[in-house]
Amino acid sequence: MQTTNKNMKATAFDTTVFKRILEYAKPYKMRFNGVILFAIFLSVFAALRPYLLKLTVDDYIKTNDKNGLLWYVTLMGIVLILEVLSNFFFVYWANWLGQDIVKDVRVKLFKHMLSFRMKYYDTAPVGQLITRSVSDMESIAKIFSQGLFMIGSDLLKMVVILGFMLKENWRLTCIVFVAMPILVYITRIFQRKMQVSFEEVRNQIANLNTFVQERVTGMKIVQLFNREDIEFEKFKEINSKHKKAWIKTILYNSIFFPIADIISSLTLGFIVLYGGFRILNGDTSTSFGDIFSYTMYIGMLFNPLRQIADKFNEMQMGMISANRVFEILDTKEHIQDIGTIEAPIFEGTIEFKDVRFSYIENEEVIKGINLKVKSGQTIAIVGATGAGKSTIINLLNRFYEINSGTIFVDNQNIHDYTLDSLRKQIAVVLQDVFLFADTILNNITLNNPDISQEQVVAAAKKIGVHDFIMSLPEGYDYNVKERGVMLSSGQRQLIAFLRAYVSKPSILILDEATSSIDMYSEELIQRATETITTGRTSIIIAHRLATIINADKIVVMDQGIIVEQGTHHELLSQKTGYYKNLYDSQFILNT
Repeated sequence: MQTTNKNMKATAFDTTVFKRILEYAKPYKMRFNGVILFAIFLSVFAALRPYLLKLTVDDYIKTNDKNGLLWYVTLMGIVLILEVLSNFFFVYWANWLGQDIVKDVRVKLFKHMLSFRMKYYDTAPVGQLITRSVSDMESIAKIFSQGLFMIGSDLLKMVVILGFMLKENWRLTCIVFVAMPILVYITRIFQRKMQVSFEEVRNQIANLNTFVQERVTGMKIVQLFNREDIEFEKFKEINSKHKKAWIKTILYNSIFFPIADIISSLTLGFIVLYGGFRILNGDTSTSFGDIFSYTMYIGMLFNPLRQIADKFNEMQMGMISANRVFEILDTKEHIQDIGTIEAPIFEGTIEFKDVRFSYIENEEVIKGINLKVKSGQTIAIVGATGAGKSTIINLLNRFYEINSGTIFVDNQNIHDYTLDSLRKQIAVVLQDVFLFADTILNNITLNNPDISQEQVVAAAKKIGVHDFIMSLPEGYDYNVKERGVMLSSGQRQLIAFLRAYVSKPSILILDEATSSIDMYSEELIQRATETITTGRTSIIIAHRLATIINADKIVVMDQGIIVEQGTHHELLSQKTGYYKNLYDSQFILNT
């Protein structure tokens, strides 16, 4: 992420990025062309009004022609209505196109993020990913709604207006040509300053989002450790940097726009002065109509010119945001899904053969383990924190890629199975259960249309969870709110058990699923465990050894290697064994 910030200045107007954005407009070619067409209409109708005003003054007001005056005023009204309609369709279609493009990019980005391997999320700041998916996307929309088309329309309008002005009075137009380069030069300086300023603004927004998201998510830790004042001071510091970044942009705006207004006013003053003197001197090449029309032309010419800088900045912010989004889209952090075999309903035999793995290069956490699990067997994996227990299930699900060795399921390398079909056959119940802000039913089925409510109710009754769910307000339709805060940890765990059970997995994994629950929930979970492990291969990872005494095999791990294997009684018979010492220490603590 830091690389993005450092290189942003160099890539803000990368033509490659711009062309890539335009690629997303191809499905909406008709609307794209329509916006261009209405921009042309808008330019012509805008330039016509001052020209008609000139003709009205010179040909009908001076000659006291009331009928001609009424006709031209009516004609100006019609042109005004056409200009308003053109402006409506131009703005509406440009914004509509921008939102359609953003919708497509956002969908593509989210789908891309869904396929990232877990290693990416281990290091990527969540707040920054949210910023890319939300606020950066809206900035991309402004490329079309406030940037590209608006700038193009303004430039076209200026060209058309200058054409009309040269046709009317080239002498007065020369005054404009003297003033315009000055305003263009000032605009360019302003744009460069704003480029740097807006880069800083986007960086500070991302930092602010990251900080707030992390603190809100971890509010319990903040309050438990009495860090409210410390975090508040940190927030004030980040917020202050965010404010300073915005104030810099406000300062540049406060300097530029008054200067632009002064140049515009001075230009108009010189035109009135010069044109007035020529009229007073009897020069027929300059008329009162010219003076009237040029007062309108100057505003229509200079206002877009000074606003182009602002719109250019909007476009620039969109380009910066697009560059950041494309950087995520170009990130190759996917698990390679090159398998060709659709995983059937597994018999459930599992084998780890000489498997090595490291989260960080040259720091192995799994050191050449060999492990066999028979079909329908329930094995337990125990060991100290950091021994590599949870890593084994991450590798079985292919959340991470092994360094070397092979993992087999039903005597087939798991890389030969398609990723989707492999994971469908494996259900995992984690210690830290994540529930969405939705109903209990939807948290169980995860909106899978193939799982009916009747199936959920039947499964809940079978594993002994139905009564608990029905005791809640609205039962299965009870909304558990964000992360399931309306339920206790034990209740969330029961929901996770039911979620795993209704998916009908061939292989079940329980990762510390009973480590932090009350006695009542533990009884329900023990019953649920017995039910859902029956008839399928199950792997139980546990600290509490009392919960895995009846496992068919217990695997003891220490520092990434398997140090012991056997049944509970076999391992206890080893007087100086690792498991015996672990069991005795827990038994003594519990007594």
